[in-house]
Amino acid sequence: MDTTLRDGEQTSGVSFTESEKLQIARLLLEELKVDRIEIASAHVSEGEFAAVKKIMTWAAQNGCAQRIEILGFVDGNRTLDWMQANGAKVLNLLTKGSEKHCTQQLRKTKEEHLADIQALLKKSAALGITNNVYLEDWSNGMRDSPEYVYFMTEGLSKVPINRIMLPDTLGVLNPEETFTFCQDMATRFPHLSFDFHAHNDYDLATANVLSAVRAGITGIHVTLNGLGERAGNVALSSVVGVLLDHLGCELSVDEKKLYSVGKLVESFSGIRIPANKPIIGDFVFTQTSGIHADGDQKGNLYHNKLTPERFNRKHSYALGKLAGKASIKKNLEELGIELEAEEMKQVTKAINELGDRKEVVTQEDLPYIIADVLNGQAIEQKVRIKNYALNVAAGLQSVAALSIEIEGKAYEESASGDGQYDAFMNALRKIYQRLDKTLPKLIDYAVTIPPGGKTDALCHTTITWDNGQRTFKTNGLDSDQAISAIKATTKMLNLLS
Repeated sequence: MDTTLRDGEQTSGVSFTESEKLQIARLLLEELKVDRIEIASAHVSEGEFAAVKKIMTWAAQNGCAQRIEILGFVDGNRTLDWMQANGAKVLNLLTKGSEKHCTQQLRKTKEEHLADIQALLKKSAALGITNNVYLEDWSNGMRDSPEYVYFMTEGLSKVPINRIMLPDTLGVLNPEETFTFCQDMATRFPHLSFDFHAHNDYDLATANVLSAVRAGITGIHVTLNGLGERAGNVALSSVVGVLLDHLGCELSVDEKKLYSVGKLVESFSGIRIPANKPIIGDFVFTQTSGIHADGDQKGNLYHNKLTPERFNRKHSYALGKLAGKASIKKNLEELGIELEAEEMKQVTKAINELGDRKEVVTQEDLPYIIADVLNGQAIEQKVRIKNYALNVAAGLQSVAALSIEIEGKAYEESASGDGQYDAFMNALRKIYQRLDKTLPKLIDYAVTIPPGGKTDALCHTTITWDNGQRTFKTNGLDSDQAISAIKATTKMLNLLS
């Protein structure tokens, strides 16, 4: 069960719009094919209500309303009225899973709390709503008050209920405790179905999921990219890899869609996926060490079950101070460039030296490096930026005037935009439209400066482009951010010319 749209939205600074929520819900159910999704908390805001209504209207038309769940509360008829008004069909009722939460937060005895829960669940069932129950703070309940947990679970088994959800609300469990506690619940209540809900405060969420499934738990809660409060929830991508490869589980999830959907949610949420995040991070299928590239060339010696092809990705070999001839050769092969042994030696040395200076080297930089090192013509400069003027004024749009030479012919154009680089690109786009040429789509723009850098520090701009056939990156380096971006853009123009 994916809870990106409910628990994941509790990530600090994350708030999805109505249309984004609908798009994510559709991707989760239709593309990724998760079993269930949790999309909202009841009566949080008018926007939440509108988003749920929009999703439930779509779900009713597509026969998947029972796969969409709402977090609700023990609040008389308030949650039930809210769900009926927007068409929600499945309630995940939040209850107290530890005696401390029950007595100190609710100021009630366990008998009083259970009676309130049972009354609400009976009303819910009478309305045709499917019921699940969260035992909030269950992990601390099992540590400190297991008899309370058993009492509540036994009481819940006497009312209409589908699943009981066991949250490690504060992310405190380790794999040994998770196995012991989950096995206890599964053994003690064999007639009930349990979900495990892991948080990642100790970076143990994925390991805890492994233990929970081994102990007999049949449902796992996840989020895309590991979004969630504090350190986040367990990531869908990690859970898929672990359950398939370590436990041999059968899953409905389409693992080929994990990366693309994760990148879309990265864009919607504004929370970047860590480059080294397993399966969906940008670096996880990139070999940096030259000896690893050499081993792969001689028999894929540094590969494992997590092959990039499973996730619609591919291996790459980083270029930097650790790159050896094998890494560089693999990158050159993709560009269709061959070098003699002595030329390869010189280019390898140049790349290693760039890496020592902490400069990022991409595959698209290679022709420029070769041209510089060998004084050759590995890349023909068909496009030259002859001149440009960038103007910015408070309260007004930026303006760019551009003079460019394409295959020996000069063109001039001016344009406005939201910022100097946007104005530059608008002027460039006008020129290319006159030539009936299409520029690639800019899909990412990243600027870095040295840690502790001053106002005159060098800006390293990396722009990711998509020309409809492939995604590639170009770099620019300058003390002015707009100029470093223009340099990266000029590289792109020449690569595609």
